[in-house]
Amino acid sequence: MSPTIFCMKDITIDYILRSTWQAVARMYNEQAKEFDSTMAVGFTLLSIDPKTGTPSTALGPKMGMEATSLSRILKSMEEKGLIKRKPNPKDGRGVLIHLTDFGLEKRNYSKDVVLRFNDVIKENVSEEKLNHFFEVMGTINNLISEKKIYCKATTN
Repeated sequence: MSPTIFCMKDITIDYILRSTWQAVARMYNEQAKEFDSTMAVGFTLLSIDPKTGTPSTALGPKMGMEATSLSRILKSMEEKGLIKRKPNPKDGRGVLIHLTDFGLEKRNYSKDVVLRFNDVIKENVSEEKLNHFFEVMGTINNLISEKKIYCKATTN
């Protein structure tokens, strides 16, 4: 199978980011479907500390999700017996999300799926190219977080 070649003058950076992420998401959802799950549930399982649990308020920012979407996922995960909520002993108002034994089992499966993806990419892309990829993605993230792409010009 030959790799797809993208011509920079024909395809925008935004396009390749979106289309590649959509392909990755489809791939992960196909894998998750075999276990009556979704990529979002797998990502959530991987974001919960398996030993100490994770404060519910920390999950959204950690995952880059809105609270409403996360609430629906957590409710579904609780109904399936993947997680349980416990009061946070350090903050009486807060809640810690803990994995159940079933949730830990599914987390391990999710971890294996992600590691397999990483291994296959590393087998097919040189370390030098991967380092460049991480450097470029880091630069894009920094430009966005520092608001250097769409900033309003100030006038005196």
